[in-house]
Amino acid sequence: MAQPESAGYDYDVVISGAGLAGSAAAILLARRGVRVALLERRSDPAAYKVLCTHSLQASAYPVLDELGLVPELEKAGAVRNDARWYTRWGWIEPRAVPGGPELPYAYNIRRSTLDPLLRSRAGATRGVDLLLGHQVTGLVREAGRTVGVQASTPEGEREIRARLVVGADGKDSAVARFAGVPARTYENGRFGYLAHFRNLPLRDGIGHTWFLDPDMAYAFPNDDGVTVIAVLPEKKRLPAFREDLEGSFLAFVRALPEAPPIDSAERITKIIGAVNYPLHSRRPTAPGVALIGDAALTGDPLWGVGCGWALQSAGWLAEAVASAATGRGDLDRSLAVYARRHRRRLSGHQYLGADFAKGRPLNPMERLMFSAAARDESLARHMYLFASRLIGPLRFLNPVAVARASSVNVRHLRTGRPREHVSHTGS
Repeated sequence: MAQPESAGYDYDVVISGAGLAGSAAAILLARRGVRVALLERRSDPAAYKVLCTHSLQASAYPVLDELGLVPELEKAGAVRNDARWYTRWGWIEPRAVPGGPELPYAYNIRRSTLDPLLRSRAGATRGVDLLLGHQVTGLVREAGRTVGVQASTPEGEREIRARLVVGADGKDSAVARFAGVPARTYENGRFGYLAHFRNLPLRDGIGHTWFLDPDMAYAFPNDDGVTVIAVLPEKKRLPAFREDLEGSFLAFVRALPEAPPIDSAERITKIIGAVNYPLHSRRPTAPGVALIGDAALTGDPLWGVGCGWALQSAGWLAEAVASAATGRGDLDRSLAVYARRHRRRLSGHQYLGADFAKGRPLNPMERLMFSAAARDESLARHMYLFASRLIGPLRFLNPVAVARASSVNVRHLRTGRPREHVSHTGS
């Protein structure tokens, strides 16, 4: 165990959960001189999250780069997550401007590869104590603030004191519950099932998403030649779907436009999923507590935002609190900085995601932007930036972009041209 530099604290920060958010935060904090206890309730260092889109948004690339993971991801076979999206107006196919830089990207990589990779890097980082088999069972509180955790360990109950406790323990966060931070819940009008296939070719080798209005589906190529296929129908279809899960899943995929050839591919996993997956949002801080990843914000799985937001929130927290966590600043003020950035960067995306999760058809503004993006390359790129969470809703729906979309659709109605080929960025 690291030796405390000040009386009363075993560590500067205790993190509950050694998944993507917790492991990334541990590394980034320790590199800034913070002494971190990284607690993981599971004892297996190779444990990983099973139900996941296995996709890292381009918005998370800077965190991957700071962590030094990009070469390791490439070596592990991660697939750059270029994408095309089906709509009733045709395919939206974002492409880089000819002669210009490539589109921003991150990676699709299975959590069975990614989680152990990042966790082992955290455990090898100077200043991090990775404590497997440690589950938070309560918080230590003094004078109205949290100053540590109670943990169940292989050796029995243990108290670990720290200036800051970080909940990186998922959507059902025990840290949030013990700290009395309530969750706001948004019901999801869709259910989802997914499976992994090997030897399943996709056009151009890139990810596909189908907006079937209101049903959804996607196919993401991953490392080791494995493709993840997910279907997300609206909930009124659930009773019939469950009567024959495998038959319903395969029939849904076969009926997709340009359907992946699943009958000639090898399915290597069971069909798994969730029939009720609400979205959660919580205030990301409390006195002596910070929440990151799904503990703070759980997005709709159809967008594949969870992994990227986990890494981003870990990075924002480390930037905001590192100095104060070592006793060289005002921790409450630093936590307020983190909370503002988290809210500013993600609340707009979550608002739109929660609205779309109702399982409703596309609204008029969505129809405008989707149809125009299927006809205009600049708007396809603009939509790609939004879908990658590199721009927010206000920039996505800025007056110039909306006016261009309207103009594209008017020209299409007049001429019947299927697509405009232009190099203007539209954003």
